[in-house]
Amino acid sequence: MTITDLVAPEAILPALKVISKKQALQELAARASALTGQNERAVFEVLLQREKLGTTAVGYGVAIPHGKLPKLEKLFGLFARLERPIDFEAMDGQPVDLIFLLLAPEGAGADHLKALARIARLLRDVDVAKKLRASRDAQAIYSVLALPPASAA
Repeated sequence: MTITDLVAPEAILPALKVISKKQALQELAARASALTGQNERAVFEVLLQREKLGTTAVGYGVAIPHGKLPKLEKLFGLFARLERPIDFEAMDGQPVDLIFLLLAPEGAGADHLKALARIARLLRDVDVAKKLRASRDAQAIYSVLALPPASAA
């Protein structure tokens, strides 16, 4: 499974304008809903419930909000580069400007965890994060996400 198996070019938001974590989750839920046909409120609620367990900010300005939906057919990813970093209650105290949303079918099990690990590994790569932050349009961001991993994972 590659990152491009999870995220399509139309699921990339190159300059999302939000001012809070909640607004970011709402915008991501709306976009995910439009692309997957899932109920927007259901997507938002799943993301909110997961955040209540603990922040999905993994440090270095990166967050990976995620959740499982009963009617989802397959793993779905959505990437957003924020126009301005926001507080996401990260353990390292850094504001977040790169967000990778991951939605999984309820029975995804190990695939969900493997996808989360792959996304975290990719986005914590300093060079990849730098390239994503420098990219200004969806195609450029998609090209960075599609790069083969530096180390064989």
